[in-house]
Amino acid sequence: MSDPPSEANGFLFPQVEMLLRSFAHWSHRELLPPSRDLIADARRLYEAPFVVVSHGTEADPVFNYGNALALELFELTWDAFSELPSRRSAEPINQQQRTLFLQRVARDGYLEGYEGVRISSTGRRFRILGAVLWNLLDAEGRISGQAASFARWEYL
Repeated sequence: MSDPPSEANGFLFPQVEMLLRSFAHWSHRELLPPSRDLIADARRLYEAPFVVVSHGTEADPVFNYGNALALELFELTWDAFSELPSRRSAEPINQQQRTLFLQRVARDGYLEGYEGVRISSTGRRFRILGAVLWNLLDAEGRISGQAASFARWEYL
């Protein structure tokens, strides 16, 4: 577990750099308009008006990044979010669908238009709409997790 994104840790710019670089690799687009200041980009992603989350490659992957909007939507502190297995962001009934989509992303590298129901820490259910999912690639091109981003959701 790392400290929450802040000025003190450069808003976790190494993780953000991987998120941005991997998104561009798979989508041939930019998640954020690029600048020459990686720490500024990391801050902009943390404060973005869309959700961005990622998890690692553990057997039961745990979230390792969530921007401020993700934390708000899932109603979690950074500490709680960064200890949460990502599968627990979906209700048990929706986990099979989530798993199938993540397997497609693992195979294809990238998927657009994902929709699915998620649940916050207080039990509030919401449907994410038009999400993009992608594999994270480390500096050597090895898969080091998966990420998702979406700007639309509806509470159920």
